[in-house]
Amino acid sequence: MDFDDERPQQQVTGVVIITLPPSDNPSFGKTITAFTLTNDVLPQSLTTQEPDQVLPTTRVVSSPPPSSQSPQLGFSFSGFFSENPRKLLGFLGVSLFALLLYSSCFSSTFVELKNSNDNDDDDKPQSFIFPLYHKLGAADLELKLGRFVDVVDKENLVVSINGGAMETKMVNKLVAANSIVMDSSATILPVRGNVYPDGLYFTYMLLGNPQRRYFLDIDTGSDLTWIQCDAPCSSCAKGANPLYKPTKVNIVASGDSMCMEVQKNQKPQICETCQQCDYEIEYADRSSSLGVLAKDKLHLVTPNGSITNLDVVFGCAYDQQGILLNTLSKTDGILGLSKAKVSLPSQLASKGIINNVVGHCLATDVASGGYMFLGDDFVPNWGMSWVPMLGSPLIEFYHTQLVKINYGSSSLSLGAKDSDKARVVFDSGSSYTYFTKQSYAELVSSLSEVSELGFIQDASDPTLPVCWRAPFPIRTIMDVKKYFKTLTLQFGSKWWIISKKFHIPPEGYLIISKGGNACLGILDGSNVHDGSTFILGDISLRGQLVVYDNEKQKIGWGPSGCGKPSRFKSLPFFEG
Repeated sequence: MDFDDERPQQQVTGVVIITLPPSDNPSFGKTITAFTLTNDVLPQSLTTQEPDQVLPTTRVVSSPPPSSQSPQLGFSFSGFFSENPRKLLGFLGVSLFALLLYSSCFSSTFVELKNSNDNDDDDKPQSFIFPLYHKLGAADLELKLGRFVDVVDKENLVVSINGGAMETKMVNKLVAANSIVMDSSATILPVRGNVYPDGLYFTYMLLGNPQRRYFLDIDTGSDLTWIQCDAPCSSCAKGANPLYKPTKVNIVASGDSMCMEVQKNQKPQICETCQQCDYEIEYADRSSSLGVLAKDKLHLVTPNGSITNLDVVFGCAYDQQGILLNTLSKTDGILGLSKAKVSLPSQLASKGIINNVVGHCLATDVASGGYMFLGDDFVPNWGMSWVPMLGSPLIEFYHTQLVKINYGSSSLSLGAKDSDKARVVFDSGSSYTYFTKQSYAELVSSLSEVSELGFIQDASDPTLPVCWRAPFPIRTIMDVKKYFKTLTLQFGSKWWIISKKFHIPPEGYLIISKGGNACLGILDGSNVHDGSTFILGDISLRGQLVVYDNEKQKIGWGPSGCGKPSRFKSLPFFEG
């Protein structure tokens, strides 16, 4: 068949549409056109590429067009849809359905597509990856959510500087039996740890000159990073490494801006003789840490191997009390990752080193701890569910709003002051998850259905408050997973189809005790805060990449094996 090469061509710029030939004359072939409705035409002479011409990146592939001898067989999209509005609506409906179907393939809740910039820029903020490690030999339950409190008897306190040497004076410890949390008044380092029997995940940092390695518990519920310190130390655990020993030049003055940030919510006191910035932190598990602020060199290695050295402020902690003395047996301190100005990510962001984004991925496999990162280079461009952070000038934790919670298909009460919604805190420093009193009671009641399957509650097991003995030997969670249901936390809307959902499978709330029982890793949180806050601890955060984006004020999550971080630059559908 002869084709007219001089026939004007449509200029096409966008989605692939396939037009089949008429059934009575299939010899005309089919036409594959890229997505744009246009009637603009260009003479062939204008489509010739000039040497410096930049062509669109969209490629159009088409079979030979119909012969000019049969103009009645020509096809126009805009004409077709304008004459057939129902078909246009049908086309749009099918396209929307296809998009939703595609989204569901990559996330159980929502797939976010965002722009990515692949251009290397030496001046752009960097990202750092930290490995996470298992903490062996520490089986204590941890609940951090630290807050700064007033230091008692400041004038006679603790560490004084005399010719560069440190000496300790008598400390009047603050005992807060009625302490309430949250009241109104990219270096590549892995993460190691587990929920049981170790109780937490930790990483390491290189600090000082010469640099020394320190193991730190990662804690998104703590503001200040601190290390056990020989100032000298009045109450320290035998950690993994020798105590940090400061000099006079390392001590932060009381008038420093970071000191003012640490003490901003304390009662105003005048201490003319103070030569350092004193602080005390209390945690929700009633443990505490007392110390002074110090400044030293932090050594970070970027993914491409370059080294960044910068001064950071941290706590020189010389007096630890409570459960901290047990959990510090294999670590040296705590890595504060909250959104407070004194936290490590906020300090790095204020210097332009990173964008203020924190992420962690806690592996479910006990042989692999996972990783955490600072900066936004390792935030996936797809497969993440995002919810807004709740803002509060007094609360630096990462929290958002929960609208519904289900165990299987059964709805549980939120048990909050506002029955329609509750707050949820994401806390990597807590070993287990905490529900409000009413929600916890209803969950335990719902779980009692396993007794019909032969499970017997074993009150003699001291591991956790609720443990079951199975009618068969249990080696791993997988042996009992099928007898329990998934918990679903719903955010944004009570309408299932448009809400964001955080799924907690049985392995996200059960542990196997040393006695071979299945124990519930969700606890009654009525004594944590005011009883109306849910806390998602490590047990429920495992197997998820969780991102705290302080730049855009949102929290995101997506399923992951947590084996190795990747830089996702496109959807898998488009990857070659």
